Amino acid sequence: MASSSEVYDYIVCGGGTSGCVVAARLAENPDIKVLLIEAGQHNRDLENVHMTGGWSNNFDCETDWNVVTPPMPGVVNRQVKLSRGRFLGGCSGCNGTLCIRGNKQDYDDWGLDGWSGEDFFNYMRKAETFHPKSWFNADKESHGYSGPLHTEPHDLAPISNLLMDSFVSKGMPLNHDMFSTGDVAQGCGHAPRTVYEGIRTTGADFVTNKNNRGNITIQTDTTVDKIIFTKQGDQTRASGVATKLADGSSKTFSARKEIIVSGGAYCSPAILLRSGIGPKEELAKHNISCTVDSPGVGKNLMDHLIVFMFYETEKAGLTNDYHVYHGDNFDKTYAEWKEKKSGFLSTFPFGAFAFARIDDRLKDEPLWKKAPRLPGRDPMGLTPNQPNIEFFTTECYGGPKQYDQFPINQQHAFSMIAELFAPKSRGSVTLNSADPMENPIVDCNYLADPMDLLVLSEACRFGNEIVMNGAGTKDIVKGSWPPNLNHHTYKAREEWVPYVKEHATTCYHAAGTCAMGKKDNPPRGVG
Repeated sequence: MASSSEVYDYIVCGGGTSGCVVAARLAENPDIKVLLIEAGQHNRDLENVHMTGGWSNNFDCETDWNVVTPPMPGVVNRQVKLSRGRFLGGCSGCNGTLCIRGNKQDYDDWGLDGWSGEDFFNYMRKAETFHPKSWFNADKESHGYSGPLHTEPHDLAPISNLLMDSFVSKGMPLNHDMFSTGDVAQGCGHAPRTVYEGIRTTGADFVTNKNNRGNITIQTDTTVDKIIFTKQGDQTRASGVATKLADGSSKTFSARKEIIVSGGAYCSPAILLRSGIGPKEELAKHNISCTVDSPGVGKNLMDHLIVFMFYETEKAGLTNDYHVYHGDNFDKTYAEWKEKKSGFLSTFPFGAFAFARIDDRLKDEPLWKKAPRLPGRDPMGLTPNQPNIEFFTTECYGGPKQYDQFPINQQHAFSMIAELFAPKSRGSVTLNSADPMENPIVDCNYLADPMDLLVLSEACRFGNEIVMNGAGTKDIVKGSWPPNLNHHTYKAREEWVPYVKEHATTCYHAAGTCAMGKKDNPPRGVG
């Protein structure tokens, strides 16, 4: 039985990006007690969280959940690393800092009261304190100015300005603040960042420092095992949470009102499954008693796939590689951040961004032409008001860790990245065992649906055309980077198919495994 000091009104399981926000919003009522449980450590002393440019040092260590997929047929049986932030603030402490709010139609499509695009955008404004810059043509009404999440525009490197010119010349008009307004399906612009005065701002900022309320208890280094249920007459209610502490001991916390599971698309279904909520036959494999037979738990996993295309240029001064890869410049760059909180490490080296519709480019493809579609929608289920793909660029060499041949000999590289929206492939999250200290099995099932491969390969072809033929960059490319890549010579879409299968990777945008919505919306399985 939990002592009175371990009884709370609300327990939030997961102190990541959203869990911190939920706890903070609940605690606005001073009369309630909130417990926020996080498996990882507190973020206060994690320099590579606060120093935006240190993001990748949070991976492959104790601050990463270190989830790896099984081999997946759609990507030539490759395994893909699915890094996730394992510390207070979660992935908001190691992501790309990008404020890209999506399209309002995305939310309207859910058809749920209180969850419309306009509702969502109002809440995003409420969360934000936007810091404008003189050169940035902001849509002032789209931003908030008093929330815990501090944002600002990113000052582009020269290569990004050239890429923006290339986007415009290829049919994506410049709209500075299009990623804040939620109503542009084709265009390019600047993505504001969750950075201010050289420091990353994260979900943890909602519950720490000046936003730390006395009625929130933050319990770090504590892994949620399962939800405890008790009978009250004919009703069964979630009354507590069983956890494992860092020393291996167990501890139980009780809730008077509600328990919120906020562990992300990988850990949330694992908590539910260990709690006996999920497909009955799957639970039986791990000797877990079924409390609720819910076949959708852990199913319907979707993720945005991305493909990096690297290019080399001989023109010095365009990219930012020299700050980190040339000579001893990294030490100087790090010293600048330590002393002034400025320079390369004070922001994230993404550059120009664009949304694009590509149905016209696919109109003669047999698969696209013959695919079933709803009225007013394309085969991906999107309206003309929703983009099919996102393009974004880097201002230096960098990306998935298999690319480790850094341009150290005064070389200069950048990348174009194609991202697939509205993927049709679905994966799953299942338990490997009932042990809460063991990661679940996360099978993203990438490119299982041929439509995803069609759209993503055409997106890569389009992105390559932007770099190689666009007004700003058509004369600057020397070749691909690393040198053994030759994608810059590809012309036909079919040439891109093997490249996409070999290089597609996650954009860390997993969703769908604990789907909520209308009761008549059936759970979707792997497909």
